[in-house]
Amino acid sequence: MTTGITFGLANLISTTATIITSYTPTAGKTIGIYAALLISHGTVNTFGVRILGYLNHSSIILHSIGVSCFAIAILAKAPTHQSAKFVFATFYDGTGADPAPGWSVRASPAYVAACGILMSQYTITGFDASAHLSEETRNASWSAPVGVLTSIGVSSLFGFFLILSLLFSIQDFQGTVSSKIGQPVVQILIDIFGKNGAIALMTLVMVCIWHCGLFSMTSNSRMMFGFSRDGGLPNFFNKVDARFQSPVRTIWLAASLSFLLAIPSLGSSVAFTAATSIATIGLYISYGLPILIGLIYPQNFKKGPFNLGAASRGIALVAVLWICFISIIFCLPTANPVTSQTLNYTPVAVGIVAAWAFGSWFLWARRWFTGPIKQIEAERLGIDIEHPGALEEAEAQGKLTGDVSVADAK
Repeated sequence: MTTGITFGLANLISTTATIITSYTPTAGKTIGIYAALLISHGTVNTFGVRILGYLNHSSIILHSIGVSCFAIAILAKAPTHQSAKFVFATFYDGTGADPAPGWSVRASPAYVAACGILMSQYTITGFDASAHLSEETRNASWSAPVGVLTSIGVSSLFGFFLILSLLFSIQDFQGTVSSKIGQPVVQILIDIFGKNGAIALMTLVMVCIWHCGLFSMTSNSRMMFGFSRDGGLPNFFNKVDARFQSPVRTIWLAASLSFLLAIPSLGSSVAFTAATSIATIGLYISYGLPILIGLIYPQNFKKGPFNLGAASRGIALVAVLWICFISIIFCLPTANPVTSQTLNYTPVAVGIVAAWAFGSWFLWARRWFTGPIKQIEAERLGIDIEHPGALEEAEAQGKLTGDVSVADAK
């Protein structure tokens, strides 16, 4: 996910720079911008734990008030507006490289529409941050699931409003989709506000995305730290810096792995789509596994204070089926013809991770891995889980172990 967000930002910066300069984007330059962005995210996460809270507030303001103003400004400034028929009933393929036909001809329009689900599915995956940061959240057993649902609802509402404002404000459809800039949204802004106005609004967009990348790395590093603490990663990464109160080692591990994941972009024109697919598929498979286990073994599934009641099994079944569907769709090629430049390398990346994860589990990890330390139980024991390293200190004092129950701990 960190790769998908930050690599997308690097592409936007590279594209926006061409509006009023002679800058020419290349894969190498974009990778360089991407590396600089990862370093900025890693640095803030390392030294700025206290300011992460302030940045979180500024992110909320930018993504709510800022994006709302962005959308309203587009609608208000646009010289003309498209009809509802154009917005809701126009089908555009755009997957074929001239003179090859698009996938709507080679396969079907439904195939193109299914591939288009990727961006929407990818957008709402931000809800997982509520789970990754549960150890730093008060009353996590209730607040985290509420945060998940709230995130999905807010993202859907603002996202739908934003995309409608852009579609209704398109001035020249063919000029937009065939723009020399290579970014339809930027072209829409240029047509409405001119070049300087477009740069100003794109700066707002890019600052918002920078915040997303920053907190994605925050979630990423906390997840890795938690997994290391539970024995799933080497103990080297199970350390919180005493001075900065942050898991510095996993922060830079996240930055390094995210950078490596984007290296194939040097030889692929669909690298962003592939990185987005990998992030989306990987996350949803990780979400789907515990849901599937709960379906198969409901007697072993203990519901928390916040649950869906009698509707939970029906919703869980739909969720598992949907995850299976998107995991297949997002591995398929999105450009025609399929060449070494347009090949979707998502199946390779996801396959390597899956083979390693399942292979290592069945070969050796199942013999010693005892499961996660239960931070919610620690919270009930009065341990301040908001303080980094509190769980480790409790373990060292014998207050908490990976498989202890609340009763045993008391």
